[in-house]
Amino acid sequence: MLKEFKEFALRGNMLDMAVGIIIGAAFGKIVSSFVTDLLSPPLSFMLGRANLVNLFINLSGGSYGTLAEAKEAGAATLNYGIFLNTVADFLLVSLAVFLLVRQVNRFKRQQAALPPSARECPFCVSSVSLRATRCPHCTSELKAA
Repeated sequence: MLKEFKEFALRGNMLDMAVGIIIGAAFGKIVSSFVTDLLSPPLSFMLGRANLVNLFINLSGGSYGTLAEAKEAGAATLNYGIFLNTVADFLLVSLAVFLLVRQVNRFKRQQAALPPSARECPFCVSSVSLRATRCPHCTSELKAA
């Protein structure tokens, strides 16, 4: 059972997936920082607010200047500023993934469009150059391609 798990865990696609998840998590942190630290401040400035994170609706009836003050007082709030930051994070990550997948698909289409450079020997099923007249593996005579 341990041997089977080791084979499963060390398969190429499993390792690729693990690397992808780790890189994705790091990329998510970069995008979150971009939204919070670079995108939100100018947007907040244009809206006349100090910080988008401080956009909230107080459900408790009191008056608080910032979300931190409301949380400290234990007030119930709807934190739509934080939600807007999270939506912006999601949209940017989705756009980046879309662009990556689109580029990979473009490379696959270009690769599929290339003419084959080899053919299969009908006798030994080895890969043989298209211009070969004799198989280098089994020395069988081949018909012209």
